Amino acid sequence: MDDWQNGGFGLYLHWPFCQSKCPYCDFNSHVSASIDQRAWEAAYLSEIDRLAAQTENRLLNTVFFGGGTPSLMDPDLVATLIDRIKTRWTPANDLEITLEANPGSVEAARFRAFAGAGVNRISMGIQALNDTDLKRLGRLHSAQEARKAYDIARDAFARVSFDLIYARQHQSPETWAQELREALAMAVDHLSLYQLTIEQGTAFGARHAAGGLRGLPDDEIAADMYLLSQEICAAHDMPAYEVSNHARDGAQSRHNLIYWRYGDYAGIGPGAHGRLTLNGSRTATATPLMPQTWLDQVGTLGHGEIPREIIPREEQAIEYLMMSLRLREGMDIKRYQQLAGESLADARIADLVDQGLLTRSATHIAATDQGRPVLNALIRALML
Repeated sequence: MDDWQNGGFGLYLHWPFCQSKCPYCDFNSHVSASIDQRAWEAAYLSEIDRLAAQTENRLLNTVFFGGGTPSLMDPDLVATLIDRIKTRWTPANDLEITLEANPGSVEAARFRAFAGAGVNRISMGIQALNDTDLKRLGRLHSAQEARKAYDIARDAFARVSFDLIYARQHQSPETWAQELREALAMAVDHLSLYQLTIEQGTAFGARHAAGGLRGLPDDEIAADMYLLSQEICAAHDMPAYEVSNHARDGAQSRHNLIYWRYGDYAGIGPGAHGRLTLNGSRTATATPLMPQTWLDQVGTLGHGEIPREIIPREEQAIEYLMMSLRLREGMDIKRYQQLAGESLADARIADLVDQGLLTRSATHIAATDQGRPVLNALIRALML
């Protein structure tokens, strides 16, 4: 069988619009005064049809509406796209359909409509549970609005996840621990915890370069917050199954597992990436970043992609190594060998095991609790 079948097959749809641009965000998101949702519907449907024709006879495991803020989409548009997706691919019996949402009152009022459209999982960007930090992060909602929206989501969906950012300005391990315990008291089955990173090209990046953003925890304190997160979440039966993601047993994000297990996924929308195995070759797909450019290209050329690139087997092996070691389950040794055409050096693996950074079983290698915080260095050591 093709290697991608070890990871499954998913579909990602990117909605590029937000009400405002968060100062820390380096995702492909844009603010627009008006959006012709019918024009976007036509473009998405055209791309669904095109990619389905290229991947026919595949079982579709997951669909993910990301962004941007997909909860700004018209629920009727979401319903139309889901209906077309289910007719063009064979959906898995447990097809997971996730939609990212912001907890503003306008979006929250639409949750039931999204559930009726076929969405069965919500991923909510709460980011902080106090108003001071929400304002610093440029979020438009209050902590009270976030809690209310989350309660509405829990009534509408069986599966609800939300994101929090830590290592924020003037945050200590003690205040983070208190906030995290509050979040875990709310959480249904899944929680994503991301360290605040200052990216070039963002408002925070420019502010930091100019000497602003005072009070950011140093690297040692941020690392303490990460380790504290692992301990607290594990104690609440929400252990980490990936570096930044925690879930109760069986509640892991199946769509994100396709990425980390190096399956195939089709990407639709401006800035969407994909990995598709076609005629025995694995290709990397990408699309123009600007929304209007992508929309115009679909209309004029009949597709929304830039030229595809074939990924050599040795690069596939590297990608698989980098993605799979993010998971607690780790990397399948035999699968890596089949992709790379050779094994990782036993001496390197043994050295990392001796350092307590890696474990090795008969079938897998995996980063330990001590190895995951230094995962990039661990991967570099394996690839020497």
